Amino acid sequence: MFLYVNTFIRPAKPTSFAHASKARSLAFLPVHASLATLLLVGPALAAPLPSPVVANTLPANPNPFAVDTGLLGKVYVSGQLTGLGLWQNHVVDTPGNGNENVRADLSNAQVEIQTTDGPLQFYIQAGSYSLPSLGSAYMKSSKAADELYGNLPVGYLKAPIGEHLSIIAGSLPTLVGAESTFTFQNINIQRGLLWNQEPAISRGVQLNFAGDRLSASLSVNDGFYSGKYNWVSTSLAYGFDASNTIAFIGAGNFSSNSKSTTATPMVQNNSQIYNLIYTHSKGDFTLSPYLQYTRVDKDAASGIGAAAESYGAAVLGKYNFDNHWALGVRAEYIDSQGGSCSLDDDCASTNLLYGPGSGAWSFTATPTYRDGPFFVRGELAYVRALGADESSAFGGAGEEHDQVRMLAETGLMF
Repeated sequence: MFLYVNTFIRPAKPTSFAHASKARSLAFLPVHASLATLLLVGPALAAPLPSPVVANTLPANPNPFAVDTGLLGKVYVSGQLTGLGLWQNHVVDTPGNGNENVRADLSNAQVEIQTTDGPLQFYIQAGSYSLPSLGSAYMKSSKAADELYGNLPVGYLKAPIGEHLSIIAGSLPTLVGAESTFTFQNINIQRGLLWNQEPAISRGVQLNFAGDRLSASLSVNDGFYSGKYNWVSTSLAYGFDASNTIAFIGAGNFSSNSKSTTATPMVQNNSQIYNLIYTHSKGDFTLSPYLQYTRVDKDAASGIGAAAESYGAAVLGKYNFDNHWALGVRAEYIDSQGGSCSLDDDCASTNLLYGPGSGAWSFTATPTYRDGPFFVRGELAYVRALGADESSAFGGAGEEHDQVRMLAETGLMF
């Protein structure tokens, strides 16, 4: 979900490095979460719980706290307590966040409670969070819950149906894209430019199938957290072998919706979006290139005065040097077309990036050190806007065409 840089702040969703041999253990996860787990779970780290997806570059708890409740069976408790520091140039100011080059903030203070067995299971994720993303103004954690997904961002009931099927209902991670919502779920601290066009968390119902090689999901949901259940999302993934997986994802609305909030950007909430994601994983190395296309049609009922589309490509890579050191990198390019009104039209232009017809590219590198439940990682990220309109890019006046960010994040995974 892209948040127009001077107006919105884009929040979030799972990164996809897949490993087909893990598929049976992920039988009741959404396909998108399965891909993320397969991408992110490497040989050096355990992954005892199916949710939440945790980046392979960060520590995973091999023995999560559990209480045997009798009626509900074992109830597992896990969580994250992390903070970050940020330096940036060409700051984008937003009301209530301030125009600051340097900031320290809480990135996660969350707890997950879940069951993994029985005819009816549940998952609850609660707490505070910040969702930093490239090319968008930073929203501090003290505002994120109020303006985005609340202090219970993810929570659902799950009903297994036989060996291969399950149904989940509630507030769900999206099926769309190749990156997850929260910082601890990804190999980079910040989400990327393509992620800015995607929904992050949607409320709805989802049917999942997981076989030996083929996984699929179908969901009816509220898209960009709109409260109107007019989106259909689908995902299909096939594992060729233990090292290579391909996935196709498609989603879009089937009726218009004029709602516009920070969590629900009106233009993106009336769009279609498609991904083609390939993942190669062997030993300590994982590479995942993917393509993305979005389309927004003219819709007078919603106030969209002109059709627009975007084309994006990205590569995510990860390498574990040993049990302590790892590196995550991301490179991406995105371009938009259309969106301009003719001189005879009385309409507002449709902006997907930094003005109609604009584009951008970025590069991000994130070295990480982990030891037991503790981790610390740094990040250097660069974004360059291409063909941006005046006052639509970076800096207080929106006239700067690039931005550099340096971040550090540290904390505990329990």
